Amino acid sequence: MKVKLILNNKAKTFDVSPDEYLLDTLRNHHITSVKKGCNQSTCGVCTVLLDGKPILSCSILTVLLSERHITTVEGIQKEVDRISDYFGEEGADQCGFCNSGLALTIYAMKKELKNPTDEEIKKYVVGNLCRCSGYQAQFLAIKKYLEDAL
Repeated sequence: MKVKLILNNKAKTFDVSPDEYLLDTLRNHHITSVKKGCNQSTCGVCTVLLDGKPILSCSILTVLLSERHITTVEGIQKEVDRISDYFGEEGADQCGFCNSGLALTIYAMKKELKNPTDEEIKKYVVGNLCRCSGYQAQFLAIKKYLEDAL
């Protein structure tokens, strides 16, 4: 069946099966910044923005998203580059597998929360797992990014 999505601010029509998840639709169409991790809604590497809010693309059927706005890191590349710079400065960029999902979550948090506390930051990104780090460098990078965004 045909489903029209607004992907990174461009109207796109995809031919999908009724049981196809958004993650698979995106990857089948060469949008590989959206990673396939756990396939069980527990790691966050498949995060995309749905109408500006972070969602796990491995958990939502594409057919339910007709005419909705989907954003991947390609749609906010300038901001992703800024976030990446902060991660590099703090030594938080290790294997990079979690970076795309985390960057989208951080971007959404910046839009949603004004002057978040440390606890609010931690709560907002809790669904984004990193298998390489102890999270402290990432947390410092996130704080600096949010502070500079003010």
